[in-house]
Amino acid sequence: MRLRRAQDRGHADHGWLRSAHTFSFADYHDVDAMGFRSLRVINEDRVAPGMGFPTHGHRDMEILSYVLDGALEHKDSLGTAGVIRPGDIQRMSAGTGVRHSEHNASRTDPVHFLQIWILPDRPGHAPGYAQVHVPAADKDGRLRLIAAPDAGPGAVTLHQDARLYAGLFGPGQQATHTLAPGRAAWVHLARGTLTVNGAVLHAGDAAAIAAGPITLSDGSGAEVLLFDLA
Repeated sequence: MRLRRAQDRGHADHGWLRSAHTFSFADYHDVDAMGFRSLRVINEDRVAPGMGFPTHGHRDMEILSYVLDGALEHKDSLGTAGVIRPGDIQRMSAGTGVRHSEHNASRTDPVHFLQIWILPDRPGHAPGYAQVHVPAADKDGRLRLIAAPDAGPGAVTLHQDARLYAGLFGPGQQATHTLAPGRAAWVHLARGTLTVNGAVLHAGDAAAIAAGPITLSDGSGAEVLLFDLA
């Protein structure tokens, strides 16, 4: 297991946007942090009230948005428009090309969210959009599947052999995730504290795990994402 501590991430402050980059992104470049298997980006973004990302384009990327606090307004060239709130998982498949914008839906409160990019299994997919809500009770003390290539109800579909789980853990709660041979996991702690295979993680910390069972325990206000990757 290899740890990636929150303070070692890249950081950017644009006034209206404060961002922490787990992997190389924009002006932050670290040859030792270019991604993990198909996982390319985890940006922890905080956007000021009424501000946001103007319309811009992407292609050939699976882009996930996971809101921790506040509300994020989304619009795209597919004609999709909506608001992403805590408990929602949104996936936009950029595919052959899509233009979109994200703005803080509030004029008074900041929005705090994770922007996640996963490389697709091949270029040229048709662009697509999906959003589902996962109740907190479904993640309480357990890992709940929220994105996968064969996702059923309550999860979004990915064009990649990657499975994303979310969990909420407090004192006395524990869960174990077993990796199939040849797969690896990236565990990102969005908030709180959590013990992962004996190591204590704090908000923004992450762990790359190459083999063996993964035990999550001793949480305190913990919200965690676990990526199971081919």
